[in-house]
Amino acid sequence: MSNSKQKITVKVLVKKPKEEVWAYFTRPEHIIHWNFASFDWHCPSAKNELKPGGRFSYIMASKDGKFQFDFCGTFKDVIYLKYISYKLDDGRFVEINFDEMPKGTLITETFEPENVFPVELQRLGWKLILKNFKHYVENL
Repeated sequence: MSNSKQKITVKVLVKKPKEEVWAYFTRPEHIIHWNFASFDWHCPSAKNELKPGGRFSYIMASKDGKFQFDFCGTFKDVIYLKYISYKLDDGRFVEINFDEMPKGTLITETFEPENVFPVELQRLGWKLILKNFKHYVENL
């Protein structure tokens, strides 16, 4: 059964100004420090060309070297400090909103799940990555 029409949304409030949050979320030199769901994984490489039609590639790998995959795609829309959308190489779409709130910046990611892992596991994985991002940014 295909999940292509289903969408999952995860959110996190980061207690930093939107300009800082945007920079830490989009710059490869920062992405490598937070882009993983658990501490037995890491992101040894991140490349992106943050513009419509630009490509990105984030290598996700287990620290024991047993597993690795390339999370990559093409940016569709980029509105500075507000919005990013992209299409993954497997055809799924992702949207990310950055909203200024009284106590920081709310990041809302909405993505189409893939068909291999259970939806709840995917929701948890993406949520944990956002929690790692929050921890990274708030503790710099």
